[in-house]
Amino acid sequence: MEYFPDDLSLEAVYPEWEKAVEAAVICYQNGGKILTCGNGGSASDSEHIVGELMKGFLKKRPVDNELAQKLGPKLAGSLQMGLPAISLVSQSAIMTAVMNDLGADAVYAQQVMSLGKTGDILIGISTSGNAENVCQAFQTAKAKDMVCIALTGQSDSRMSGLADITLRAPAQSTPKVQEYHIRLYHAFCAAVEARFFPV
Repeated sequence: MEYFPDDLSLEAVYPEWEKAVEAAVICYQNGGKILTCGNGGSASDSEHIVGELMKGFLKKRPVDNELAQKLGPKLAGSLQMGLPAISLVSQSAIMTAVMNDLGADAVYAQQVMSLGKTGDILIGISTSGNAENVCQAFQTAKAKDMVCIALTGQSDSRMSGLADITLRAPAQSTPKVQEYHIRLYHAFCAAVEARFFPV
């Protein structure tokens, strides 16, 4: 439990967390990407995860030499290597079109339909684990042979029934669940980053 050394309350979550990290490593090794979604505070967490993956989080991630030569020293010095991730909560044009034409519950599922491919990962975040639009996104992702990772509270939920991997925060109240989610996905992003950028 090197990523949670001071919090024994996360001990039960650790095996699933390790599975999530390994799934992400395999996804990226195979040229895949991670999609994220959630509602309210969990929508902000979805954006936060993408921010940690797309540029350096705990490491500098310098541009590799071959690409740096093509970019030139100035631009190469201003950029970092990234891990592909897309937050589905910030695509305002498609989101409003789906809400108007197809219904709000399909707002993430339609994006998964368009963006997702076999081997990609969908991370869905919900403190209750029962958000309908996230559940529909999971159903769509499963149909497309994607890996579904759920971040929920500690109770069984619709999302935990749909997901391949469920990270259950050991709490019931929304604020406490969200606090645990931040710890879980920060550690997830750090561990994945370390696998691809060891220095």
